[in-house]
Amino acid sequence: MAKKRGEPRKYSIPTSFEQARDELFSHILRCGVLEASLEHQKEWFDDTLLYLADRFGIRHPAAARTPPANPSSVYQP
Repeated sequence: MAKKRGEPRKYSIPTSFEQARDELFSHILRCGVLEASLEHQKEWFDDTLLYLADRFGIRHPAAARTPPANPSSVYQP
């Protein structure tokens, strides 16, 4: 017997968090940072998180030392 099909799947638009997470994991797998030395891993992760924070408009804790140009436009959790 054939299986009855239910309602079609509903697709949702990914949130900024989900996009950033997926992009980070994809980049980790592509570039092979896990095989690097701990020093290089830390440097890579710091640089990558700053890039993602800038790309998705999220204020990264490492950037807390420098005030934003326009404080009202920065998301702070």
